[in-house]
Amino acid sequence: MTAFPFKVVAFDLDGTLADTAPDIGASLNHALAALGRPELAPETVRALIGEGARTLLRKALERSGAADADLVERAYPIYLDHYAAHICVGTRTYPGVEAAMDGLAARNARLAICTNKPERLTLQLLDVLGWSTRFSAIVGADTLPYRKPDPRTLAEAVARAGGGRAAYVGDSITDVETARAAGLPSIVVSFGFRDRPAVELGADAMIESFDMLVPTLERL
Repeated sequence: MTAFPFKVVAFDLDGTLADTAPDIGASLNHALAALGRPELAPETVRALIGEGARTLLRKALERSGAADADLVERAYPIYLDHYAAHICVGTRTYPGVEAAMDGLAARNARLAICTNKPERLTLQLLDVLGWSTRFSAIVGADTLPYRKPDPRTLAEAVARAGGGRAAYVGDSITDVETARAAGLPSIVVSFGFRDRPAVELGADAMIESFDMLVPTLERL
């Protein structure tokens, strides 16, 4: 059997491993309502996720008026508190994701997460999903002084997972740009959250389901 080509496989979280949009959207709309702004439809929220909570709030506020930094900072703790209290109400893992992670572990690949979700919320969600022991490294939006698409976030996640040849799996242009800047191959899922079709993201490969992940990594 040919040796598996990657020592580390890193993942984005929201829209890649789990459909978190229902709970993110509910918390976003809670914050918008607290500021007297109209709520956003679920499909609109999905297109805004991916660059962190503050950017999500700014983009959402811009849909209905001013979105200066002070207003975003007012909304931020409202959003975070609501999300922490309702982090896995509507969230669902994508089909086949646990089997894919098992397959990678069986090939001695270590798993990492590189996400723009705050670290404490990432850890909280992983705990609720029963995934706390699956990942050798977790880098969130506030783990380091910088966040995606800064390639140092992904490089740090790979290093904390033990280093070696690595690949990155995500769902958005932010993920592809992060991997490219870090010099790593990228795989995008055809589902998830994005502002354009997956085929337009410029990734090295695309998968339509998680049963395609291991074979795709073996071909890269």
